[in-house]
Amino acid sequence: MLKFENVSKVFDDFKAVDGVNMTVNEGEFLVVIGPSGSGKSTTMKMINRMIPHSSGKISINGQDIHKLNPAKLRRNIGYVIQQIGLFPHYTIEKNIAIVPQLKGWSEQEIKDRVRELMTLVGLDPEIYLDRYPKELSGGQQQRVGVARALASNPEVILMDEPFGALDPITRDQLQGELISLQRKLKKTIVFVTHDMDEALRLGDRIAIMKDGKLLQIDTPERLLYNPTNGFIEEFFGKHHINQNPELMPVANVMTTTVVTFHNYRSPEKALSITRKNKITHLIIVDEEHSIVGMLDAYELAKRVGKIQTVEEIMFSPEHTLSESATAKDAIFMMKKVSYGIIPVVNEDNKVIGLVTKGTLLAALSSQWTDVEEDQ
Repeated sequence: MLKFENVSKVFDDFKAVDGVNMTVNEGEFLVVIGPSGSGKSTTMKMINRMIPHSSGKISINGQDIHKLNPAKLRRNIGYVIQQIGLFPHYTIEKNIAIVPQLKGWSEQEIKDRVRELMTLVGLDPEIYLDRYPKELSGGQQQRVGVARALASNPEVILMDEPFGALDPITRDQLQGELISLQRKLKKTIVFVTHDMDEALRLGDRIAIMKDGKLLQIDTPERLLYNPTNGFIEEFFGKHHINQNPELMPVANVMTTTVVTFHNYRSPEKALSITRKNKITHLIIVDEEHSIVGMLDAYELAKRVGKIQTVEEIMFSPEHTLSESATAKDAIFMMKKVSYGIIPVVNEDNKVIGLVTKGTLLAALSSQWTDVEEDQ
């Protein structure tokens, strides 16, 4: 999809980027990270020729970008920056519509696309369409920036520290929204950051740069456990993955021992199963084995003889976790759950595990013990 072949950039006598070789696959979210002056932003800006490369070759879908018209190239590449760069005298609608207008889309196509994208990034068109950037918060403006980058449906999106100027809460929220957006759209994204946690959270792969050189490009897990040199190990932190619940998959904090019961069955049988398994709650499923509710064993014991099926007294789970969730997600969700159990479900809404306060404490205390023993 996107390929660098021995690419360098020289400013006068200073080599900002030195012989970079890498391939970004179609639909991949690549994060480029490194300390200040590492060449990460220069590397990204060479993709849309905002900065021309001095030597080597950059190609998109086999086409050498050096042979393409720069304006045409940029219209087919989305670009989101930290300063957002919205035109203050344009409405939100006009800001998002800029590139489609330049590409000659019809007025109706543009209107439909703008509304579609505003909804996609969580901005109600009926409320925000005719507003101006100064009337929006920083997070809302950045959502507009993302919508504008997506407007012409580009194959590649470049994001240069887009959340760097936002407060931590807004930044965390937008990172989560970007992850959800990428799952839907599957764009090829090159994202530059200096924030290690952001890189680990967002990237399918991470490219580490220092002094203009690409040191390693790999998955977050391999970078954390198999760094190729001491700088990468120090940069990421030896025990970072153990200390950060945000990086721990929910599978590490759940039990896969799940007792399920069909919604059409009798309360007497349900009560027998809860007592046999010594559980306080029963997961209720339909004929397809998808979760439809939960059953409190104490409530069940009081109602036996008064109901025909468990469906009559089951309740909807307050919250569920997806199998792609993290321990951090489970920790925050557990605070909202009154009965202390969170089902973990797959794409088919089938329960694959349960997170309880006990499984959380056991898993996290084990991680912290491992870290202390290593220190």
